[in-house]
Amino acid sequence: MRISLASAALALLSLGCADRDSTTDGDAPTGGTLVIASAADAGTLLPPLIDDVSGKQVADQIFDRLAEIGAEVNTIGDRGFTPRLAQRWDWAADSLSIAFHLDADARWHDGRPVRASDVRFSHAVYRDPAVASPHAEVITNVDSISVRDSLTAVVWFARRTPEQFFEATHQLLIVPEHLLRDIARKDLATSAFARNPVGSGRFRFVRWTPGATIEIIADTANYRGRARLDRVIWSFAPDPTAAATKVFAGEADYFEALRREQIPEVEKNPLLRTLRYPQLAYTFVGFNTRNTLFANRELRRALVMAVDRQKLVRSVFDSLTSVATGPFIRAAAPAIPPIPQIAFDTVRAGATLDSLGWRDSNADGIRDRAGRPLTFSLLVPGTSAFRIRMAVLLQEELRRVGVDMKVEQLDINMMGDRQNTRRFDAIFGGWNLDPSPSGIRQTFTTVATKPGGFNYTHYSNPVFDALVDSAATTMNPEQSRGYYERAYGIIVQDAPVMFMYEFQGLAVAHRRLNITGIRPEAWWAGIADWSIAADQRIERDQIGLRVAPK
Repeated sequence: MRISLASAALALLSLGCADRDSTTDGDAPTGGTLVIASAADAGTLLPPLIDDVSGKQVADQIFDRLAEIGAEVNTIGDRGFTPRLAQRWDWAADSLSIAFHLDADARWHDGRPVRASDVRFSHAVYRDPAVASPHAEVITNVDSISVRDSLTAVVWFARRTPEQFFEATHQLLIVPEHLLRDIARKDLATSAFARNPVGSGRFRFVRWTPGATIEIIADTANYRGRARLDRVIWSFAPDPTAAATKVFAGEADYFEALRREQIPEVEKNPLLRTLRYPQLAYTFVGFNTRNTLFANRELRRALVMAVDRQKLVRSVFDSLTSVATGPFIRAAAPAIPPIPQIAFDTVRAGATLDSLGWRDSNADGIRDRAGRPLTFSLLVPGTSAFRIRMAVLLQEELRRVGVDMKVEQLDINMMGDRQNTRRFDAIFGGWNLDPSPSGIRQTFTTVATKPGGFNYTHYSNPVFDALVDSAATTMNPEQSRGYYERAYGIIVQDAPVMFMYEFQGLAVAHRRLNITGIRPEAWWAGIADWSIAADQRIERDQIGLRVAPK
């Protein structure tokens, strides 16, 4: 997913360091600063290249889509979608194109008008192999975008699918052509814009201090109306515990990933409250199938068979979450029947490993074959206490069947580098999902193994690919569900990953926040409409630290 330094300086002058006491039309007050504690910095703010949650949270405030998905998170047709850059849209009679009519008042934060050519340019950037966008795969059905006139962009589709509108809008944040067209596509990732972006959203970028904060402010003359808050700051911490501590200490107002044992800390503070919310996310242990060891399907299945995932999840989370049963979230796919799992069975796991030639020949407790011990390394993000704890329990489970798994904790940057370059044996990863099940094309299909793709495990099964493609393109909902069900069953049995746990969002928030618009795939979607009563605002300095009660 980033403006000139001069523009950033002007933005700062318009705000100052303390919360302003301002009002606009409407019942909700405007003004105040929201500080969000986060356990990981963003990687980039250039939308086509964003592959982390922090970057997405910020970019979704700075940039706009043509239309925004509704509260029901419907992805079929255009029901529930609301205008953003596009005031309205017209479908062609054959449904193979949609004409989006842009709002004439829409402006980039540098004052230039948003035009249809920006929409065409944005699509070209996302699809350009030189950019290597990890999101390119989910917009392949958008064949091209043409400019009918300066305020009309026509999106053309390769074929009719149930999710054409979703593909053309939700997946594509619009970026400014006039600021990016002269930069070589291969250089966009390292461009100044990637760290100092100019968008058209209700917030504009101010500054990014790597490892510390990202700050945005309300675009006071925005075509969609001024954001309720004056300013939002992401305050980064080295790990989730430190991030939560920022809220407990009064240095931040919101943290999205509270741990079970931290709930008593919230309950004894009358200024704080917990907030449960649905979340489309799950974790997994992914096996690098390019590794000779994990290229063997039966070995992967034996490892999954050897682990009591129910016990692991209960040990770490109690009843706050549940075992993941596939590359989807059950709450978001109620029509999908339970997917048959590889059952926990240490006896069968041991017998399978025996049959593959992995036996403990020297009685040291670790299986070996041809002098090679059955050992591998699992990469775990050092910022995730949940995954670290579960990795240690997983290590113990595998040790019981003679497998030596070493836990390797890495900082977020090193973890990302090893993941992107596929330099790992196994990795404890996680996905925040799109509202559509078709997002699986980004994570587990063969095409997503290419550079820039999200299929880090290099899993490839042509039958799985075909079923996902059929599920995403058929116009019959019943047939689509059937294709997805069969695809999920195949990947579970092929075991390129061990599905670990689904997330149930648990946040801690300051009671002064009036929070609206939380969606399961993006709790941050409604931040521009969050508000703080005038008598509840806190004066803060430029990095979000509390100065004094107001």
